Parts: sequence; structure tokens; C-alpha cells
Amino acid sequence: GTGSSILSALQDLFWLSKSKVEKQLQIISVLQWVLTFLVMGIACTLILMYILCTDCWAIAALYLAWLVFDWNTPKKGGRRSQWVRNWAIWRYFRDYFPIRLVKTHNLLTTRNYIFGYHPHGIMGLGAFCNFSTEATGVSQKFPGIRPYLATLAGNFRMPILRDYLMSGGICPVNRDSIDYILSKNGSGNAIIIVVGGAAESLDCTPGKNSVTLKNRKGFVKLALQHGADLVPVYSFGENEVYKQVIFEEGSWGRWVQKKFQKHIGFAPCIFHGRGLFSSNTWGLLPYSKPITTVVGEPITIPKIYNPSQKEIDFYHSMYVNSLIKLFDKYKSKFGLPETEVLEVN
Repeated sequence: GTGSSILSALQDLFWLSKSKVEKQLQIISVLQWVLTFLVMGIACTLILMYILCTDCWAIAALYLAWLVFDWNTPKKGGRRSQWVRNWAIWRYFRDYFPIRLVKTHNLLTTRNYIFGYHPHGIMGLGAFCNFSTEATGVSQKFPGIRPYLATLAGNFRMPILRDYLMSGGICPVNRDSIDYILSKNGSGNAIIIVVGGAAESLDCTPGKNSVTLKNRKGFVKLALQHGADLVPVYSFGENEVYKQVIFEEGSWGRWVQKKFQKHIGFAPCIFHGRGLFSSNTWGLLPYSKPITTVVGEPITIPKIYNPSQKEIDFYHSMYVNSLIKLFDKYKSKFGLPETEVLEVN
């Protein structure tokens, strides 16, 4: 009767309201990460300098003194926090796209690993969500494995930002940090390196599946020196969440980007996503496109303290072939046509 109709309408209204609240929480969770990625380091540095000029200068001075004392912690595995990695905000972050982590093989806890993550995308959103948080269940899918996402060392010179990054298990992508984790931190460690780096980010655009890998062999040499197994990882959809202005080789825009990349370590990209209040306007929020990260089969690597170039080339070739096979095996499952080819540059 009328009563049941009213009750049904109220239930529909309740669930609609809940859905809207969850969507707003998802947007907020992604927005805070985008702002962290873009401005948190500079903002915290400026705030700290300002506090030094106020009556609260002692607080800033104490933090700076502790910063000097703690300076080398990022190079020694950092200071991860399971509490931070399990924040509810990361589950909303995951569901915004959504992001999924697919396991294809078991990983032995008696070995160490270097994961090669592809492609970079604009911000590496899949890499962050899957390996620096527990939102997609990385610890449950790979029990006994400690993931360390490696990023620009310059981020760890920024006050507050460095501590925030370390809490998620993020470490500097430099020799000291990687050597420490793979040689002085026991076994069961997995360092995630976005192999293509800034150069790869310059070519990411929706509909394009390409990786910068042909001349990237340093990670293979590190794997050989430490006897760490190589694991190819491909994120389907990573390039779909932002649109970018691509400058052609030889243009002034590409020249500027490469100069930044060479001297600062990152390349400025001109990109946009959707607006905060509407998906039909431009803004900094990524588009809510699914990202599926597939962790491939580990390649067993021998320990060779001083590998020859021939040995490095051999295992690099194995890695490239393994990545292509991984892409080809799963591409149709995650929305790509069978004719799609992974471009290796």
C-alpha cells in the first residue's frame, strides 16, 4: 500500500545519499594526494620558514634540529607505519578509480625483489595505492613481503613531506637506499622502481601503451649485484587518468622538459584531469578510470658482484621479454584489443 511505497522511497533516498557521501569522500581522498604530490613539500618548507620568524620559532628550531639528526633515515629503509598504510582514506582513494592489484605468482620470503613498474603515468597513482598503502591488500596477497616504493631523493629533503612519505614505506630511488634494503635489511624486501621515470611521463597519454626501457639497465645491474629477483609489473589504465600536451621531439617545449629532467630530476608536464565539481570541466583531479596493476612472474637472478655488460644485457633482455608476455597475456582481459602492441622505447 501507500505505507510500503513511502518506506521504499525513503530507503532509495537513504542509499542515494550514502552513495553521494562516499563519492565525495573518494574525491577528497584523491584531491589530498594530488595536492601532496604537487605542493606539500614546498608548502611545508615555506610554513617552517615562516614559523622561524614568529614567537613560535622554538618549535621550528626543534624540528630542524631533529631533522639533521634523522637525515639519513630514508636511506636506511625509512620509518613505515602500518597505521598510516591502513588509513580508511586509502580505501576511498582506491574506489575512486577503482584500483586493483592482481597477483599471478607467489613470492618467496627468502628472496629479495626489484619490481619494475610500468608505465609511469603522470603521478604513478597505481604504484602508490598498491604498494604504499594496504588498500588493495598487498600484504595479504604477498605475505611476508615488505614493499618499498622508490621515488625521487629530492622529496626527502622536504620537511614534513619526507616523514609522510616514509610512513607509507616510500624510499629514495638512489644507490645508498637500495643497497641498504637489499643487503642489510634481511630478506622478503621488494623495491618498486618506476623504471621509465620522468622521461616516460613525457609520453604518457590516454590510449597509448609505451614504456621507456631499452636503455634503462641500471636496475638490472643492481639486481645482479644483490641477487635480487626481477619482477615485471604493468598497470593497465595508468595512462588513462590524465590528458597531457605532448611536445614533439625537437620542439621548444620538449627542450625545456628535458632540461628540467636533466638538472632537477623531474620533467614538468602540461596536463589536466577533471574539475572538482564536474567531470565535464578541467582540473587537477584524475579521471575516474580503472587502473589494474598486474604483478608478473619473478625472474631468478644470480648474485654477481661485478657483472659484465654481456650479463646485464642478457638479463635485461629476459626482463623485456617477460614484460611483453605479461602485457600480451592480460591486455584483452583489461579492455585492450588483441591487436594492441606494447611499445618499448
